[in-house]
Amino acid sequence: MQNSQQNRKIYLDTCCLNRPFDVQVQTRVRREAEAVEIILEYFDIGSWQWVASSVNADEIDRITEPIKHSKVKTLLSLAHQIVWVSEAEITRGEQLEAFGFERLDALHLACAESGNADIFLTTDDSLLKIAKRVDSELHVRGEYPDTWIQKEIGHEYKKYD
Repeated sequence: MQNSQQNRKIYLDTCCLNRPFDVQVQTRVRREAEAVEIILEYFDIGSWQWVASSVNADEIDRITEPIKHSKVKTLLSLAHQIVWVSEAEITRGEQLEAFGFERLDALHLACAESGNADIFLTTDDSLLKIAKRVDSELHVRGEYPDTWIQKEIGHEYKKYD
């Protein structure tokens, strides 16, 4: 992993991509949405690189709410790198499933690893619980977007406390 804030390669799972368009009633959802929006700004100015995958695209295609589907799909089109699921990602995904990851979560992680992502961001509690437990078996570290952005750039969420 890189030590510099510049040129980070960041993988956002589909939960993260949905977060800015979720109902913003809960404090946690607002914090995560804000963090994802900040990360997207860093992508936009070229400070960080966005690694996405065909897994994101497949999950986005399943969004039944038309406006949300369109917005999230538009977001994905801005990714700097798309990792397409091949035999290597399927094999790695199967290895990760053996640790307890759900199939699509395992494929997301496999794609993040294949794309040489420095960090894998998700809002999925169960995915991160397993990722923390098997951290030494992963080639990418998992984190919540708000927790990571606070550590990375010192962003504070005082308005939500």
